[in-house]
Amino acid sequence: MILFLHNRYRTVGGEERAVDDLLWLVREHLAEDAELLERDSALLGRARAAAGMLRGGLRPDEVARAVRRTRARVLHAHNLNPAFGWRALAAARAAGARVVLHLHQYRLVCAIGVCFTRGAECTRCHGANTLPGVILGCRGSRLEAVGYGLGLAVWQRRVVALADAVIVPSRFADSRLRALGAPIGATHTLPHVIRSFASASGAVAGGPALVVSRLAPEKGIEVAIEACRIAGVPLVIAGDGPERGRLDTGERGVRFVGRVGDDELAELRRAAGVALAPSRSAETFGLAAAEAMAAGLPVAASRIGALPELVPEEWLVPPGDPDALAATITRLHRDEGAGAQAIARARAVAAPEVIAPRLAAIYSKPDAGCAAAA
Repeated sequence: MILFLHNRYRTVGGEERAVDDLLWLVREHLAEDAELLERDSALLGRARAAAGMLRGGLRPDEVARAVRRTRARVLHAHNLNPAFGWRALAAARAAGARVVLHLHQYRLVCAIGVCFTRGAECTRCHGANTLPGVILGCRGSRLEAVGYGLGLAVWQRRVVALADAVIVPSRFADSRLRALGAPIGATHTLPHVIRSFASASGAVAGGPALVVSRLAPEKGIEVAIEACRIAGVPLVIAGDGPERGRLDTGERGVRFVGRVGDDELAELRRAAGVALAPSRSAETFGLAAAEAMAAGLPVAASRIGALPELVPEEWLVPPGDPDALAATITRLHRDEGAGAQAIARARAVAAPEVIAPRLAAIYSKPDAGCAAAA
């Protein structure tokens, strides 16, 4: 039995999808029971969130009871902030579970997890020095910024010390965490799993470009809009977030469809000619890009973060460069073999048969080295 632990974000993003996909992988490909214990930041007030960070988590007894009830041999912990914290990991270990800590983002050091603020990449916070994030008010609320800054500084080493194994989604994520001074020892690199793959290219000749993303400043949506204007290609944007009001100006050829379900998203991909991942921040993986490639869509993407580990080099452009992105969109529209290439690349990186045995080994193998730096 594997017990998953996840604190959902106020704005739903790729990490929620990654957690769901891993639950599916454990049940369907490891043939093991799995259950999710989650809390939701959208239901916490800012004062309660700050309290959770400062205390190192809330209600750890609930986690201990879940481990005992399910007889979980492994607690697979994803986002811990603000409601779970190190106390959840300690409770799980005391109840008899091995702890696997999955770092999807940079939240051991960065209060917002993406190392992007005020329109640019930011690595000012380092190790236990989280004061820059407090001064910049990265959490929006001053109370929450102080709570997160102090909580991360005080508890980050204890969180890592309680992990029997640490997972990161890419080589880049590992290197960025180390550059940030995160107190990690050895890690396991495990890309996100993709559930299914198209049998042939899904790219529609002359079809619109498609962006699937949380609408946040670091995602580069305005770059995609300008690139498609230059290329003369219609653009469909699926997703929601704090930037929706600023970006959705009614521009001709740009259609915002909001958050969509899996079936509607599949339809959007079947109608598209190319997918875009125009990120301006250092992605730890690029789940939307991987899913688009698995569906048979070539992806024009920023050469940033972990995207070069997934997307072919010839499809990459400098971040924030709409002219280069427009040129790549035009070229991919004309490349009849690009869709098949996308499928092959995504399968090699993220197919269930690739990821499942690696995850099984992480669950089973004692790995005290992961907490060596704690």
